[in-house]
Amino acid sequence: MPKQHSRSFRLVCEDRLIPLVEALLHAQGYAFEPEPFSPLCRRLCCEPRPLGASLAAFFGYIYIQDRSSMLPPLALAPRPGEAVLDVCASPGSKSGFLAQLTGPTGFVLANEPTPARLGTLRANLHQCNLLQAATCSYNGENLPLAPASWNAIQLDPPCSGWGTAEKHPRVLKLWQGDKLNSLTGLQQRLLRRAASLLAPGGRLVYSTCTTNEAENEAQVRFAEEELGLVRETLPPFPGFVWEERSGGAGTLRVDGEKSQAQGFYLALLRKTAECGNADATAQTASGPRKGREGRDAGRPLPPECLAGPCCDPALLPPGRAALYGEHVRFIPEQATEMLPPDLIWQGALLGRLTGGRLSPAPRLRRLLPEPPRPDAALVLDDIADLTALLSGQSRQTGLAGREAALWWRDLPLGRVALKQGRAVATFK
Repeated sequence: MPKQHSRSFRLVCEDRLIPLVEALLHAQGYAFEPEPFSPLCRRLCCEPRPLGASLAAFFGYIYIQDRSSMLPPLALAPRPGEAVLDVCASPGSKSGFLAQLTGPTGFVLANEPTPARLGTLRANLHQCNLLQAATCSYNGENLPLAPASWNAIQLDPPCSGWGTAEKHPRVLKLWQGDKLNSLTGLQQRLLRRAASLLAPGGRLVYSTCTTNEAENEAQVRFAEEELGLVRETLPPFPGFVWEERSGGAGTLRVDGEKSQAQGFYLALLRKTAECGNADATAQTASGPRKGREGRDAGRPLPPECLAGPCCDPALLPPGRAALYGEHVRFIPEQATEMLPPDLIWQGALLGRLTGGRLSPAPRLRRLLPEPPRPDAALVLDDIADLTALLSGQSRQTGLAGREAALWWRDLPLGRVALKQGRAVATFK
């Protein structure tokens, strides 16, 4: 029977909403304690039902994540307002955390080459209302971005996953011999491309969930000797026990068993001003796929098309709304400045354009006017009422119109449809 670690999660909200999100968890019987390495992270002490079935998870206010997996964004430590590239992003654990750390004025480009995993990435970012994150789908070793254009890059490449062996014992047999060699080769190609995209003075966090030295310490040596990157010492994060390996000075290796977490490896690399861009010409060996939205394909929408009783366009981060077909998406300001015109990428979904006005996505809580308008909001105090609504039971509200903002006490949740004054949940 695989050994189970204590479950950890990340709060996905502004600081002012943390007490409300914690109250929502407490109301359903969950107990937890702070993780010592970040004010946004918690560890479960009592789980009366699976945490993924909690209301906080349903509304994207928490993200369940192994505690070791939370460390790479903290090691990269993006500044508020900074732009960050996540080369291998799905399912979005690290991209989401990076977006939180950069804040609404920042920008995160999350790349995922696999279509099925790309869908998961986008769904998770949408559920968490991280409008400052955009996505694209290219092979990471051929990302067609401008050379030396990013000051912060997260690279968590495909790896053997040996650090997860307690939960998934088969990985030790699956990744051996030639299969393992193919992984290390891919990791080096990804490192090479990431180094070429890094601006002079920029920093790159390389991380894996494996205990294999060939995928960890040896790859850092490759980055130093072949790519000219410089290793910077990472201070240990509190709450973990660390392993020491030959050649690992300045990097961090989580002792999974003693830390009650996955085995994990982290290294912080910096590009010096003298370091060249030998791979600067490698741009488009893997071209864009059809069906994705490009930067210049969208028609800008004026704020008055977005305004409504359940949507305040003044709450958008820096950027603009644009129309792609019938979908309205958010275009972060930094995306228009940084991304090449021919890059195929997608901004966060705001909703659909219906009758010349935005019909907001049910999960779009970021643009709900505060405080809730009495003529356009359903405010519930009882958890049982909220659960009943989500289970398919309608509720008479006495409100007019086609939609209403949904709140639990002072916590905005999203939107519900109104049918002759009865609220109906339409979340997917």
